[in-house]
Amino acid sequence: MLKFFLLVNKQGQARLTKYYEWLDIGQRVSLEADITRKVLARTENQCSFIDYKDYKVVYRRYASLFFIVGIDQEENELAILEFIHLLVETFDKYFNKVCELDIMCNLEKAHMMLDEMVTNGNIIETNKSRILAPIQVIDRVSDK
Repeated sequence: MLKFFLLVNKQGQARLTKYYEWLDIGQRVSLEADITRKVLARTENQCSFIDYKDYKVVYRRYASLFFIVGIDQEENELAILEFIHLLVETFDKYFNKVCELDIMCNLEKAHMMLDEMVTNGNIIETNKSRILAPIQVIDRVSDK
């Protein structure tokens, strides 16, 4: 089960965050700072999995962005790497070669894509067309 999702740039600035379990704001700030610091300090040759408190943290870097997912101890790390890759492919399909600026300017759509894929910490959708369908409907309606 997913516990949190963080999208962070190389400077350590959080660009998108989503929590699937309740944490107060102080805990969130501390968690984001600690995990971001640990992930940014790692080299490309190191494993993409780290243990942090009660979480397993899985991350992957694409260009200047780090996609970081906190999971419980029973979750499969390789499945989460595939989930991250699917999310990036979905962003690419919608934004046509996604970059940090696309996500910043369309934050609500990035959240919608993530929400279509994950509900209550469980991955429920992996079909890119089905993930993008509601967003495309909104785009068509707003264009009229």
